[in-house]
Amino acid sequence: MKQIILSLILLLTVQISYGQDLLEKISKTDFTIGKTIKIKSQLLNETRDLNIYLPMSYSQDSLKSYPVIYLLDGSKDEDFIHISGIVQFGSFSWINMIPESIVVGIGNVDRKRDFTYPSKSELDLKEFPTSGKSEKFISFLEKELQPFIDSEYRTTEMKTIIGQSLGGLLATEILFKEPELFDNYIIVSPSLWWDDEKLLDKNPKTYNSKKSIYIAGGKEGEVMERTAKELYDKLNKDKKLNTNLFHKFLEGKTHGDALHIAVYGAFEKIFEQKKE
Repeated sequence: MKQIILSLILLLTVQISYGQDLLEKISKTDFTIGKTIKIKSQLLNETRDLNIYLPMSYSQDSLKSYPVIYLLDGSKDEDFIHISGIVQFGSFSWINMIPESIVVGIGNVDRKRDFTYPSKSELDLKEFPTSGKSEKFISFLEKELQPFIDSEYRTTEMKTIIGQSLGGLLATEILFKEPELFDNYIIVSPSLWWDDEKLLDKNPKTYNSKKSIYIAGGKEGEVMERTAKELYDKLNKDKKLNTNLFHKFLEGKTHGDALHIAVYGAFEKIFEQKKE
């Protein structure tokens, strides 16, 4: 019995030693899906973080240019990682749902400030005291961010914006006021209750270029569900031939988990149209 115990101890010692030898031979490297760039915005008078995802082929094909997807709420601890994952998956050759694309995640400083236009609602002003500076943020997108990305990376002219909640409100405001800034608008769970729903009273600015607009949301209460549908109905009423418009109600989703599946569905619809 003693001999058996000694044999087991010897065997265990050998296994531990063998394992240590293996560990000594294994290297460890960081795994990253992108890079973070800090830029100084003159218009916003602050430093902003940009999280950038580049397709696998970007460094391999120096002649190829790529569409750009601009992601609001694009911080590392927000939506950048999982949206970049959908982009990568959707652009695999055996999936071919979307073209290989660059993702620009715009890190937040004060989203309540940047994503809202001035409200006349006393409740809005009380709960969002820093709000109302979206005009300046839209100028930042147009005059600083887009030119910077186009100069820094090989880009095509196709630009997509993704916004959820207050980000969806901002994406809707851009669509209504500066529609030529983007070709594709993915608007998820838009906070159109802002300013007592006044944005829905506005008439969207006309545009000449082709647009794809995807509006989606889940079970988020009467106001959120109704206003998202009203946005779709308003756009659909005067829809031009140069516009592809979609609306999707996500029955099993809520405000907290609608974005991921909504973006996947948007990519399927929007880029299927691009292939035709």
